[in-house]
Order: sequence, then C-alpha cells, then structure tokens
Amino acid sequence: MSEPVKRNYVAVRRAATARQTRRAVVDAAAALYLRDGFGRTTMDAVAHAAGVSRKTVFRAVGGKVELLTLAIDWAAAGDDRDVPLAERDAIADLAAQVSTDAIMARWAVLTAAIGSRMAGLSLVLAEAAGADPAARDLRGRAQMQRHLGATAFAEFLAGRGLLRSDVSVNRAADLVWLHSDPSMYRLLVVERNWSNDEFVAWLTRTVGTQLFTPARKQRRRSQPPINGAPDRR
Repeated sequence: MSEPVKRNYVAVRRAATARQTRRAVVDAAAALYLRDGFGRTTMDAVAHAAGVSRKTVFRAVGGKVELLTLAIDWAAAGDDRDVPLAERDAIADLAAQVSTDAIMARWAVLTAAIGSRMAGLSLVLAEAAGADPAARDLRGRAQMQRHLGATAFAEFLAGRGLLRSDVSVNRAADLVWLHSDPSMYRLLVVERNWSNDEFVAWLTRTVGTQLFTPARKQRRRSQPPINGAPDRR
C-alpha cells in the first residue's frame, strides 16, 4: 500500500470514528433530555450514557444547547447526513406530483414523519428556551427555519396556480407553518391517541380545504402548454 493511499485510509477511518462518536453523544443527550428534561440533564450524565469522557462530549459537539441543536436537526431530517431537508428525496417526490390531492398527501405524510420524530424534542426546546438565552435563540431560529420551509411550499403551490384566489402566499405560508408545528402531532397522536394515518388524513383534508378551491382540489392539473395558453379542458 503506497503512503498516500494509506494516509487517505487512515483519514477516512478517523472521520468515520468521529462521526460515530458524535452520533452516540447526540443520541445519549436526546434520550436524557426526553427522560429528565433539559435543565436536569448534566454533561457528566451525557458522557456516561455515551460511554465517553466529558471532554470528548465538548470536543465532539459542544455544550448542552449544541447537543440539542444537532438532536433537533437530525430529527427533522431523519438522520445525520449533511443534506438539507429541502434536498431530500421526499421533497423531490412531493414536487413531482401534479394534483392537489397527491401534493397534500405527500406533504402530510412528510409532516407527520417529522412530527413523530420532533414531538418530544419540541417540548424539550420550549422548556430550555424558558431558562437559557442560547436555547431561546435556537427556538427562534428553528421557528424561522420552519416558516422559510412553509413559504417555499406556498410559493411552489402559487407557482402551479393552485392556491385559492383569496389566499395569498404569505397567508398560505402561515397556515402551513401553523399546521406543521410538531405540537400538532404531539397533541393529537401522542396525547389523544390518534393513529398516524388518522392524523395524515386530517392534515391533508384540513390544510387542503384552506388552500384550494373545491373545484381545483378535485382535478388533476397538466403541465402548462409550451405556448403559455391557458388549459381550457
């Protein structure tokens, strides 16, 4: 094995080990936050649960807020890959749909999946924000990021000509932002024992009714003609 190849191999192994350590630390912190709360969880407890030293926790991730930040980011995305949610396959699949029913169904399934992973951590973040200024900033950024995603979805719908005439992009974004809050999933599924399928069906119907006219909601839209003339079928 040549020296450059050997160095590359060692570097790859070190990167993989570092990622595994970070994953273990964040998973341990998330589990403790959910069980004991943000305030009662100590860095020593995180280190013990992850099987590493306290110094390793700080070196691999940082303090308690940094641990919560990564836990939330990974829960929203579904894993620890360095790929933004907007670039995930689920978003591409949603964008490929052409009927309002299919679009809203895909969106509701995605929202429910995120809600199931975020339900507990959203409570942890609310608790932390009440006592820690850095956590309060994190909560503000998380809400803003979710609204940016809602706005992108609303603009996508408007670009397809699907929104009701009395619903602006801003209003649509606010409605999507409201209903995509993980607290919706927590209240109905976790606390009121709805099934995930019931939640998805309710979300599809409720938000679709607010965004689309009944006539538009029932018809499949074709792609606009190349010459830009309206589709009069």
